[in-house]
Amino acid sequence: MTSRPARTVAAVTVLGALPFYLDAFWLRIGLFSMAAAIGAVGLGLLSGTAGQLSLGHAFFLAVGAYGYVWLAGEPGPGLPTAVAAVLAVLLAGAAGGLFSPVAGRVRGIYLGVATLALVFLGHHVLLTADSVTGGFNGRSMPPLELGGFSFSTDSELTLLGVPFGAEERLWYLGLALFALTWFTARGLLRGRPGRALVALRDSETAAAVMGVNVARHRSAAFVVSSMYAGLAGVMLALSFRRVVPDYFGLVLSVDYLAMIVIGGLGSVAGATAGAVFVTALPLLMTRYADQLPLVAAPGTTGGTVGPTEAARYLYGAAIVLVLLFAPDGLHGLVRRLRTRLRRHRSAPPPTPTTSRTATTSPTPSPAPAAPAKEPTP
Repeated sequence: MTSRPARTVAAVTVLGALPFYLDAFWLRIGLFSMAAAIGAVGLGLLSGTAGQLSLGHAFFLAVGAYGYVWLAGEPGPGLPTAVAAVLAVLLAGAAGGLFSPVAGRVRGIYLGVATLALVFLGHHVLLTADSVTGGFNGRSMPPLELGGFSFSTDSELTLLGVPFGAEERLWYLGLALFALTWFTARGLLRGRPGRALVALRDSETAAAVMGVNVARHRSAAFVVSSMYAGLAGVMLALSFRRVVPDYFGLVLSVDYLAMIVIGGLGSVAGATAGAVFVTALPLLMTRYADQLPLVAAPGTTGGTVGPTEAARYLYGAAIVLVLLFAPDGLHGLVRRLRTRLRRHRSAPPPTPTTSRTATTSPTPSPAPAAPAKEPTP
């Protein structure tokens, strides 16, 4: 069995070579999936590890996306795009910090309702603040530039005979941001903050007895999750090249909840798998709708189901199946399969048994008993 560093190097090599072989459609699916994975990891830390229900994840994605567009664009300060991206992530964290007193004192369904209010409030602001958000039509996204290198098609770039457009360039940016998310989240989970959040999720009373500051850790989890959501919002803005208010609604928050439930609560790898599944499924069904039964191709009329609705039905059914047969999600299912496979490989081979028809040696008959000694007269 290969070691973990070898598997990591192989995965990075394969992912790094994909832009040389895939067309723009598949790269776009990868970009959307990486952006969704970043946001799903943040929500997994909040809901899966810390046990705080949040229905307002779409609000913090909107803060990151619109924060980048306004800070780097016109009208706006017109900051360098790299600076604007960092400030947009910090702005999302600040928005989570403003809400953290509520997150530190409210829990369960009450916290879910409170975060749900953020989605409706944010959507109203996005529609009415025309000078910042562009209103209903949204705003176009200024391309990101790092050290004079532009992640757009403004300048021509060819590598090994392959023309690199916006998707190819953003692919490597998405890989770098996702790798940063992966390692920082795993570091949090394996360190003292992660153990404290798990203790809070299991029992707040026991965690307080062990010296965990309940309110502070709950608030910190909300801030960190908001920053991951802001980073995902920036990546989404760069991938879509335009942001509109209707995208950041309640449906997006429900999609992110579906990602972490399907992938596995409290798992970075599970959140990634769930994000890829929920994000790629409607895009694939839209492309191959004319080849699928009961699915209407985009732009056609009929009594069948559209590809987006069909995708929601499918991952809704996936949620039910996961809750019934794999409560720990895809990550837990894969982990159990690995354990069984490892046990099967390490099990000793069965010992050979002798045939029943084999000849057996005759059992020696017992020696005749000695005659009893007669008494002497």
